[in-house]
Amino acid sequence: MSTNSREAILAAARLAGQAHGYNGLNFRDLATEVGIKAASLYHHFPSKADLGVAVARRYWEDAGAALDAMYAELEDPVECLRRYPGTFRVALETGNRMCMCSFMASEYDDLPPNVQTEVQVFADVNVAWLSKMLVLAGLVDEAGAERRAFAIFSGIAGAQLSARGRADISLYDAIVDDYRSIGLLPG
Repeated sequence: MSTNSREAILAAARLAGQAHGYNGLNFRDLATEVGIKAASLYHHFPSKADLGVAVARRYWEDAGAALDAMYAELEDPVECLRRYPGTFRVALETGNRMCMCSFMASEYDDLPPNVQTEVQVFADVNVAWLSKMLVLAGLVDEAGAERRAFAIFSGIAGAQLSARGRADISLYDAIVDDYRSIGLLPG
């Protein structure tokens, strides 16, 4: 099986995970989506846990790279903080999906330990980046950065969940606007 097949499996697994969480990582459905036999998935991912780890790791790696690229492009931490909610909005724009790692976090007790770890890393990557932006922007000192970053991360994930539950992306936008008006995010 080629690297292209592995990448296609990971791409299909990401979409399934964003729509259905860890429980949506069904080998038969993924094989159908990719156009291969279900048994062929086991070549790259011997178990569902292995697939869960790979797709969650890829997800946080991609998210971290996108956040770093945003800062490298803009070189303005305040503007990065303003645009941060857009990184979560994209999932809602794609078939009313949500952040895959947020979805998996809601299934935390049912996840294999190695998948739990990858889901936690996603939050850690986001909180570390937000902390850095908050300090660089002069909005908080280093002592208060992580707590504020967790508030932003949790607020954005919660806004996404609320909007998905109503299939209403305008609700997401309204909540984010409220976060800006109360000062959680820069206006």
